[in-house]
Amino acid sequence: MIGAGTDVRVFLYRGACDMRRQMNGLSIMVREEMARAPETGDLFVFRNRRGDQIKVLFYDDLGCCLLTKRLHKGRFRIALASAETGASIEITRAELAGLLSRAEIVERVAAGS
Repeated sequence: MIGAGTDVRVFLYRGACDMRRQMNGLSIMVREEMARAPETGDLFVFRNRRGDQIKVLFYDDLGCCLLTKRLHKGRFRIALASAETGASIEITRAELAGLLSRAEIVERVAAGS
């Protein structure tokens, strides 16, 4: 099961990702661009430029796992508040579940709004 623990965090990479990257390439992105350790058990979500494919990288007790989802039609659309900065943002597990099941928009409201 993906992210079975209650302390699992989900990080969304803000930019578009080259979907030719596999486990090793995405792990390097997590380490170098997102400044996080991929072996923590947290989930790292990447989206391609067209928005029709996402990948979720995570480590469990046995090794590295990579989930890929490609839409036959439509796009994964993600709206972020302009105040949010950095290579990644943290989203909730509920937002990730909505993204995976319905490709819904993740709407973020800036703090203080």
